[in-house]
Amino acid sequence: MSKAKYTVTAALPYANGPLHLGHVAGVYLPADIFVRFLRMNDHDVAFICGSDEHGAAITLRAKKEGITPQEIVDKYNGIIGTAFKDFDISFDIFHRTSAEIHHKTSQDFFLKLYENGKFTEETSEQYYDEEYQQFLADRYITGECPKCQNPNAYGDQCEKCGSDLSPTELINPTSTLSGKTPILKTTSHWYLPMQNHEEWLRAWIKEGKLDGVQQHDPKAWRNQVIGQCMSWIDGGLHSRAMTRDLDWGVKVPLPNADGKVLYVWLDAPIGYISATKQWALDNNKNWEDYWKGDRKLVHFIGKDNIVFHAVIFPILLKDHGDLILPDNVPAYEFLNLEGDKFSTSRNWAVWLHEYIAAYPGKEDELKYVLTSIAPETKDSEFTWKEYQTRVNSELADILGNFVNRALVLTQKYYEGKVPQQGELTDYDKEVLAEMKAIPERISKLVYAYKLRDAQAEAMNLARLGNKYLADQEPWKLVKTDEKRVETIMNIALQITANLSIVLQPFLPSTAEKLSHFLNFKTTDWTQAGTSDLLAAGSLTNSPTILFQKIEDSLVEAEVAKLQSTNAVESNFEPQKDTIDFEDFTKLDIRLGTILEAEKVEKADKLLKLLIDTGIDKRTVVSGIAEHYSPEEVIGKTVQILLNLAPRKIRGIESQGMILMAEDAEGKLSFMAPEKGFEAGGSVK
Repeated sequence: MSKAKYTVTAALPYANGPLHLGHVAGVYLPADIFVRFLRMNDHDVAFICGSDEHGAAITLRAKKEGITPQEIVDKYNGIIGTAFKDFDISFDIFHRTSAEIHHKTSQDFFLKLYENGKFTEETSEQYYDEEYQQFLADRYITGECPKCQNPNAYGDQCEKCGSDLSPTELINPTSTLSGKTPILKTTSHWYLPMQNHEEWLRAWIKEGKLDGVQQHDPKAWRNQVIGQCMSWIDGGLHSRAMTRDLDWGVKVPLPNADGKVLYVWLDAPIGYISATKQWALDNNKNWEDYWKGDRKLVHFIGKDNIVFHAVIFPILLKDHGDLILPDNVPAYEFLNLEGDKFSTSRNWAVWLHEYIAAYPGKEDELKYVLTSIAPETKDSEFTWKEYQTRVNSELADILGNFVNRALVLTQKYYEGKVPQQGELTDYDKEVLAEMKAIPERISKLVYAYKLRDAQAEAMNLARLGNKYLADQEPWKLVKTDEKRVETIMNIALQITANLSIVLQPFLPSTAEKLSHFLNFKTTDWTQAGTSDLLAAGSLTNSPTILFQKIEDSLVEAEVAKLQSTNAVESNFEPQKDTIDFEDFTKLDIRLGTILEAEKVEKADKLLKLLIDTGIDKRTVVSGIAEHYSPEEVIGKTVQILLNLAPRKIRGIESQGMILMAEDAEGKLSFMAPEKGFEAGGSVK
């Protein structure tokens, strides 16, 4: 019987910030465990991900940081991609939606649906910011949620109650650009008439049937996924715009679509396909083998993305006509942190890249804890105290203790050689029978997407070994029955070898260490459960400590870090990454006087300034034209960063950067010194 083939995707992380543990626990770690298990069971599998680099949130972050959207996505794609690599998430490809192949794939996808009459062109009134003279995409509008009264809901979704919204539903809408109330203005877009798909969607989601043919097992889908989808469908689906008025994103490939891009929730999931295309090109494969035919498509996502992956994207795939629909969408609930929700604005988060930097070599500890508390069916919580407890009492005291005892005693009694297994007692047979049963239970749980329980079963094998040695006490028995001790130690080592197999999906680095200790390595899951993995006489190596105990001081320091002033309620960006004092001393910041100022042609936000720095006169292009007129800035004393590499902006070489203060609404102000300070003075 041929093995099922899988295309597994993990939700594309948005490239406007780093990853926190909530992201990891709810998407990337469970997807990685599932894929590693599939590979060990000889399934043909492609593991696809990449950064989502379009949409309004990117342009908002770029505006706040005073750089271009491309610079934003380049920055965070690098941070996210490096964190995934360091955390050993085993993607076949980590791609990005700003890539040329993605733009082409998305445009071709849109055109096929357009030419097949799957879209309707509709004219409607949408919010428009008069000050900025642009239509406002969903995330450019905030207001009060009409369902839960959250005052900070977005135009597409309320992140407090999870409701799907349209901008015109918001109470007291406000533009995030100007902070003013937008007006309604007419614009045209291409819409997906989702109401035409209710009948087949209902049968496909509830019964697993498509056109009367069984496509998937609905009993394998999580209740919250089916429940949220059916709530949408039963409430009546509506047409949804598949394009936006923006200048950042995949351009709509039609002649009458200037200034319009594809809606990010059309563009982003197509990123799974474009990433597969790139991976196929790089590895001499055919991408269609992974998106057509007899294959299982599995989307690992967070619960806030359920309807996009289980309603909207399936509609798009079906409308395309020849692509597979998801076999499962194992969505995770939210992970909270120390009694509160993760919050980027308050810096209430444990960032993955910071954890890796602070605790190198301890990635498996974090993997184990996050999987143990994974929010598979309900929200869960990460606390540093539980992290300490699980590492100390489970990884160190059970797994680490058993492995260390088994290998140290082997070194002591047999110079590291595996002893011969002799006559088995009833207890030995019970232990070996349980050792054989555990991998079978793990398999059933993983295929059912119950990865938390599957890891618990893997740890039960360590518990089995730990109890076996504690019960048999070979360190005492060796004085009276050396032959019996040989059998006990052989069984202990066979359990250790089995651990090196069953732990591979969950704790790959730890499994690799066990393989080194034993001089034994296999990635074949079918060998798990057997009692003759290590031949008598084969040589083992001296072990090292697998897991160090976590001290109270670490817990106290991490909790104090969260509760510091960085975690107060704030509308401002969180603190940036720590730099060395030497990095600061490289910055040459001085006082300068603006001598001349003029607007840059065809650039509403830019002023061209001539600044006396005390050592020279230089040109600087600054994005302050929306806050100050040229006449207002002449004669102002400013702080200027002199030794910033020159760059051309609108054809003008800018030879520095003036520094401004920004309030919570994005308004800028000069930071003027006290009277009497002249141009050229240093800022220290």
